[in-house]
Amino acid sequence: MPKIDLSLEELRVYRPPLTSQPDFDAYWERTLAESAQTPLDAQITPIDYPVRGHRFYQVFYAGWRGARICGWYVSPAGDGPFPAIVVYHGYGGNKGAIYNLLPWVAAGYAVFAVDTRGQTGDSSNPGPRSGGYYRGYMTQGILDPEEYYYRGAFVDCVRALDFVCSRPEVDAGRIGLTGISQGGGLTLAVAALDRRPKAAMPRVPFLCHYRRALEVSDKHPYWEIAEYLNFFPEREEQVFRTLSYCDNLNLAGWIACPTLMTVGLQDLICPPSTVYAAFNNIPAKKEMLVYPYMGHADAVAQWESMLRWAQEHV
Repeated sequence: MPKIDLSLEELRVYRPPLTSQPDFDAYWERTLAESAQTPLDAQITPIDYPVRGHRFYQVFYAGWRGARICGWYVSPAGDGPFPAIVVYHGYGGNKGAIYNLLPWVAAGYAVFAVDTRGQTGDSSNPGPRSGGYYRGYMTQGILDPEEYYYRGAFVDCVRALDFVCSRPEVDAGRIGLTGISQGGGLTLAVAALDRRPKAAMPRVPFLCHYRRALEVSDKHPYWEIAEYLNFFPEREEQVFRTLSYCDNLNLAGWIACPTLMTVGLQDLICPPSTVYAAFNNIPAKKEMLVYPYMGHADAVAQWESMLRWAQEHV
């Protein structure tokens, strides 16, 4: 088995120093307080989809500072109340095809899959950014925590909970989160920033321990940061200061809900040590599903575990 990172024994105890700034708590308290002042302004449109027994909708709602966030919302037929699962997608992708949500609906959950701002779905990304960035999303607003791309993306994803909780057929006390890669990172961030989730199921999560990712791998999307720093090496300290506010290494300690995570020990996109850096800081009940021969992928074997985790905790 090729070795790309620390041994599994080392990973299980890997606890790098946190990089959070002195105003880290205040930054997120202020951010969430500002977001709470914006009306959700949700618009929901029924969709004709060729599956019986469920209800299908396209949704738009107000995100961070003028963004309009889009998602698919699917619920079982009937009055409920149903537990709910919120789904976040991978980097550069979108909310995906509706049929991918049907296993959750078949299990009795209402499901809301949301587009990340400005990526290839239907959500906007209004900015503004006062400086330039390398291609992609990792360095948008990289010189100022107030403008950083993932500040807005995290808030948009928290507000997805506001929409789900507004639905009369949903039991607002029974909400779970899941997503792969970027979606796994967003799952961790929302679980840290909000107490409503009762379970989190991040798969091979991105957005964890940025500096370590650049030390271990030269793969994108993390490598967008390196490409930016190749142009501006004198900005390294400023760049990593901004990133620290949206690093799940620092946010993981706020997670209070049971968390089921996956890691591929051959993953060069989200290296195992970055995943464990966040996992090992989660104080809540947690479990890691380890796939020694898997790279950056979704393991078929994990799905039964996730369904059972959700059944137990949501």
